[in-house]
Amino acid sequence: MKEKRINYLQILYYTVAGVVVGILVGAIDAVFGRVLLAITDFRGQHAMVLVPFLGAAGVLILFLYQKFSPKAQKGMGLIFDTGFEKNEKIPPALVPLIMVSTWLTHLFGGSAGREGVAVQIGATLSHAVGRCLEKTPLGKTVGVHHGRIFLIIGMAAGFGGLFQTPLAATFFSLEVLVAGALFYEALLPAMVAAFTASFTSHLLGLEKFSVAVTDALHYNAETIVKLIVTAVIFGIAGGVFSYFLALAKEKMAAWIQRPYVRILVSGIGLSVVFLLLFRGRYCGLGTNLIAASFQGETVYAFDFVLKAALTIVTLAAGFQGGEVTPLFAIGATLGVVLATAFGLPVMLVAALGYAAVFGSATNTLLAPILIGIEVFGAEQAIPFAVLIVCMIAFVCNGNRTIYGKQRISQMLDFEKK
Repeated sequence: MKEKRINYLQILYYTVAGVVVGILVGAIDAVFGRVLLAITDFRGQHAMVLVPFLGAAGVLILFLYQKFSPKAQKGMGLIFDTGFEKNEKIPPALVPLIMVSTWLTHLFGGSAGREGVAVQIGATLSHAVGRCLEKTPLGKTVGVHHGRIFLIIGMAAGFGGLFQTPLAATFFSLEVLVAGALFYEALLPAMVAAFTASFTSHLLGLEKFSVAVTDALHYNAETIVKLIVTAVIFGIAGGVFSYFLALAKEKMAAWIQRPYVRILVSGIGLSVVFLLLFRGRYCGLGTNLIAASFQGETVYAFDFVLKAALTIVTLAAGFQGGEVTPLFAIGATLGVVLATAFGLPVMLVAALGYAAVFGSATNTLLAPILIGIEVFGAEQAIPFAVLIVCMIAFVCNGNRTIYGKQRISQMLDFEKK
């Protein structure tokens, strides 16, 4: 068997690319994130004026995509197609389109996230940087150019720059394309890109969300059983969210076949519901629900259900954004409910839900474990608890994912055995 040698020149090449991509993407993440937070605050102060125009905003979003780049509307699907070499070029117009359309979605109250935007921005810019570097002396010397590595570098930079969790970003980019497999060739450049983007966005004033969870937990048989049950529930919650998101996209496209009518009617209906339900409590990212979960404020037993349902309808209708931040809110609020029911520390279980529901919905394992530690610290019960809960939740998600084009490793595809 011929031994495969490490090509250190290629590693240097992709690592240099990781630095360049990290700086560029981190800077754009900072601008995007700071504007989005300002929009969120502004909408919170003027919800009764802005939210009724959600349907009109949806029509504008659809018009912009169809006018400037219909292909870019595929969003994360286009990124996955590029990673699997089914698409050769990501249109540069995707970057301004996804940023503006997400700002519009949030300004007028749509329930959506932001990570999809960051990942798409990172992948698009990294893809372009890769094409440019091919023409440099170093690029010509290396000779071999792996488009998937550049894509992973960009995804890591996008996620890392926005959430400032570089380790989670690194492994999210490595494992999200194919569940159950890691593309180790991209490990070092992805990590460099994630740390560079995280440092850049922080330097430019984008704040990181973090909460120090210092709750201790006495591990006995009863406590372990309770943790296992909560983990199973978190796993099912993520799987159910993924299932209904895919179903809603399919059914809404079949029921209302004209995209403009679909997004207008859905937007009008959503705006009414948003305003009737506590005047916008479930609009936007869900950071208000996350804050309530960790600051001892009121969390209703139905918060996670309504946030999930309204996020699903918002995204299925055609509004832009992501799913991850709403998933954080869903997991945290569900965690508060379970902690109260089982007599466990509220902040601890909210933190576990924050990480585990994200992992079970994205069908990733290492990223949620790391994000749990990077966001909530490594003191007391967090490291061991987040490891166990995320592992069990990953197993219990039904192998479902919010990413329709994510592939499943053959080792995990038991149905074909």
